[in-house]
Amino acid sequence: MSRRNTRPRTPSTALFPRRTSGLRMLAVAAAAAVYLAGSGTAASADGAAPVVSRGVTIPAFYHPPADLPAANGTLIRTEPLPLGLSIPGLDGRPMPGTATRLMYRSTDSNGGPVAVTGAYIEPWTTWRGAGPRPLVAVASGTMGQGDQCAPSFALQHPLTLTGDTVSVGYEALAVYRLLATGAAVVVTDYVGLGATDRLHTYVNRLDGGRALLDAARAARAVPGASVTAASRVGLYGYSQGGGASAAAAELQSTYAPDVPVAGTYVGAPPADLTAVIGGIDGSALVGALGWSLNGFAQSDPALRDVIEAALNDTGRAALKDTSTMCVGDAIFRYGFTKSTRWFTGGRSLTAVIAASPEARAVLDRQRIGTLKPTGPVRVATGIQDDIVPHRQARQLAVDWCRTGGNVTYQAISLPNLGDKILTNHLVPLITDQGDAVAWLTDRLAGRTAYSNCWTMPLQP
Repeated sequence: MSRRNTRPRTPSTALFPRRTSGLRMLAVAAAAAVYLAGSGTAASADGAAPVVSRGVTIPAFYHPPADLPAANGTLIRTEPLPLGLSIPGLDGRPMPGTATRLMYRSTDSNGGPVAVTGAYIEPWTTWRGAGPRPLVAVASGTMGQGDQCAPSFALQHPLTLTGDTVSVGYEALAVYRLLATGAAVVVTDYVGLGATDRLHTYVNRLDGGRALLDAARAARAVPGASVTAASRVGLYGYSQGGGASAAAAELQSTYAPDVPVAGTYVGAPPADLTAVIGGIDGSALVGALGWSLNGFAQSDPALRDVIEAALNDTGRAALKDTSTMCVGDAIFRYGFTKSTRWFTGGRSLTAVIAASPEARAVLDRQRIGTLKPTGPVRVATGIQDDIVPHRQARQLAVDWCRTGGNVTYQAISLPNLGDKILTNHLVPLITDQGDAVAWLTDRLAGRTAYSNCWTMPLQP
């Protein structure tokens, strides 16, 4: 299995041969937001053939240069980013803000330099809280593994629809609510999502946490940005993003002590991947197993060897196929498939990993909750969540409480809305979002957060 750097890529052959005014703007602009992708022919910055992923030509901006800067968080390039959901304000400035596409340097889980893409949005709204304008670094929920699924791409094209791919920029709702508070927002595309030099390392805690912290660093240098090194920083994420924001809160003290994290929202975090595998297997989102295996096969040779030895031909074809898919594609093609179809002897992925000490060690290193998080954290999880299981997310709060962390735990009580069909996972994203934004805004304004760790024995 080689790293993904071949061109053109249609699809990848590399592995196995993200205030009320914000809500109103979404409604006003949605009718004009559909992007029928794939009509462009943007050449890459190095003159190579363009990358095409499932009918979508990836803009040349997303192809990293051969040489990267020395320091993490350093901007590599920027360009204006037209927001797909935007309207002119009374003063001529776009609402909810002015967006910039960016590429910046980070460090991957193997210690190597990596170019990461994303977006910075300077808000139209004035910050009225204490201190200078703050910054929220947003880690998107699951978008997929194809470069056309990148969160920054989705901000420009809220709906990407071709005959081969479907991607919906659902994270715009949270981004616009955060902008409506007067905070600036930076969104990371994660390692390898958008950037065309490698495959996206899905749910890799080091890659995700570092990319989020380095996005906050890069935001300070964006031309026209009002945030500075003195701006308080909030970390925000749900699902895959909750894992990344949680990892970033743990890593901040050693990796990015210059990023003044004032608070972290951690929604439905995949903190224990061994438990999450069981929730995803056989669900509507089973394609996420393919993204996980593809990413870890790229970064962790020990797991790659175990998986390659256990896959059958159907499994190899599925992992190659999922490597260029967005969430919509994966649901349509692989929804409710069981991993037993992918492995020799009809074994499940859980069984394959359980039988291998090397594979178990890789997943153990991904466990979130062993380090004390920086600053206050709010962990929210739906008690019926069966995709990113509630119990392992609750355990993260318990583990952080044991480290002495300032933890606000919120169990979201809803009825069972359907087994394995994503509703139990997605509905809490919406129902808790207002409280999550309000809690984080209080932290950005310098208000004190009080831990409720003492209530954990009473909490579901």
